[in-house]
Amino acid sequence: MRRWAFALGLIALLVGVNLVFGISDALAAPGDPGEPLLPTPPTAPSDPGGGVTVEINGSNGTPSSAVVTLIGITLLSVAPALLLMMSSFTKIFVVLAMTRNALALPTIPPNQVLAGLALFLSLFIMSPVLTDINELAVQPFTAGTIDFSQSLEAASGPLSSFMLAHTREEDIALMTRAAGLANPENAAAVPLTTLIPAFMISELRAAFIIGFVIFVPFLVIDLVVSAVLMSMGMMMLPPVMISLPFKILLFILVDGWGLIITALITSYRGG
Repeated sequence: MRRWAFALGLIALLVGVNLVFGISDALAAPGDPGEPLLPTPPTAPSDPGGGVTVEINGSNGTPSSAVVTLIGITLLSVAPALLLMMSSFTKIFVVLAMTRNALALPTIPPNQVLAGLALFLSLFIMSPVLTDINELAVQPFTAGTIDFSQSLEAASGPLSSFMLAHTREEDIALMTRAAGLANPENAAAVPLTTLIPAFMISELRAAFIIGFVIFVPFLVIDLVVSAVLMSMGMMMLPPVMISLPFKILLFILVDGWGLIITALITSYRGG
C-alpha cells in the first residue's frame, strides 16, 4: 500500500510540474499580434446652422414671468439708491431732520418715522412721474411692444424731466466742468451721469435754505430765554429746559408740521 501511495503521489507531482511549465511557456511566448490598424482620418465639422440666441419673450411676444420676476428683484435691490438720488426723498428727509434738531429733540420723532413720512410724501409728489413711467415704459414692455432697452430709455424720460425742472443751471454747469464734458446743446442733451449729482446738489441746497428759515424763530426763543435767565442770575440752569416747552408750544400753535409739509409739496409743484 505504501508503494502504491508513493507511486500515485509521484505521478501527481510530475503532472503538476508539467502543467506549471506549460502555462509559463504559453505566457512567455506571445502569439503574433497581427498588422497594426491605421488611424481613422478626421471628419470635417458640420455646419451648426446659426448662432446661439437667448429669447426672453414668450411665444406671444410678451416677456416671460421669470424675466419679469428677475427684473423686479433687481429693481428692489437698487431701489434705495434710486430713491435717494432721483426723487424728492433726500430734500424732504433733510428738512424734517433739521426741524427736529431746531426743536432740540434729537431723537423725537425717531428716524424711522421721519423716513416713513419722507417716503410717502415722495410717492405723493412723484405720482405723476410714476404714472408716466408706467404708461410709457412698463405697460408697453409687459405687452411685448418694446424691448427692455427701449423700456429703459422710455422710463428715463419722465425722470429726467422731473430732475431738470428742479435742478439749477449752475449745478449742471458745475458737474459738466468737473466731468470735462462739452456744454450740452439743450436741457434734454444733459446725460444722466451729470444730471443726477447736479440734482442732488440742488436738492441739498434747497433743503438747507428751508432748514435755515425753520431755525430762525427757534433761535430767537433760545436767545430770549437765555437773556432772561442771565438777568435773573440763573446761570446754572440750562436754557434748553426752559425754551423747549415754548418751542413746542409755538410749533403747535402755528401748525408747524402742516406748514413744513405744505412748503415742501409746493416747492415741487412749479416743476
